[in-house]
Amino acid sequence: MRIDIITCLPRLLESPFNDSIVKRAQEKGMVTIHVHDLRQHTSDAHRTTDDYAFGGGAGMVMMIEPIHRCISALQSERSYDDIIYMSPDGELLTQAMANQLSMKQNLILLCGHYKGVDERVREHLITREISIGDYVLSGGELAAAVVADSVIRLLPGVLSDESSALTDSFQDGLLAPEVYTRPAEYEGWKVPEVLLSGNQAMIENWRYENALKRTQNRRPGLLDAK
Repeated sequence: MRIDIITCLPRLLESPFNDSIVKRAQEKGMVTIHVHDLRQHTSDAHRTTDDYAFGGGAGMVMMIEPIHRCISALQSERSYDDIIYMSPDGELLTQAMANQLSMKQNLILLCGHYKGVDERVREHLITREISIGDYVLSGGELAAAVVADSVIRLLPGVLSDESSALTDSFQDGLLAPEVYTRPAEYEGWKVPEVLLSGNQAMIENWRYENALKRTQNRRPGLLDAK
């Protein structure tokens, strides 16, 4: 998989992709991540990427020209399955969406800033808009990192135990059940006996019932959607 991220603040993305699972995925050649500085695609000496909004009002707007130039340059080298704009009013990121995106080969993630992008970018250049929640960030970089991480960890071979991703929260529409590790007893606090029984059928049944109860208590809306 290849992920291209377009941003006017590329340094914000240095840390998220240089450690842990995402770093190892890159080292194994399972994914390549390319961060593109939008300022390299401007046409003026000041490398301007934003301007005042027509009609007035507070806040600046990202200009269409450098965005179009950058996307066009990338498309001249390969075809993309999706060109995604990170936007607070986009489609809400879900595990099902991450699963779907993990099947793609080439993705572009466009990071917004200020009051957003010129609407013509959304009308003519992108294929999808994604939000990571009902709140506003200073820019789309953190959101792009979240999307990339949620997708990359699903790629075959990225996790040392591929079945781990299949038992994550939301994969089956439920929250993940409680988990425990050694010691079996600490300060008088004990691990549920069923998990120590060695009876895998009983353990799986306990996990399902636990996940169902946890979802009912914490996120009942997930059950309504099933």
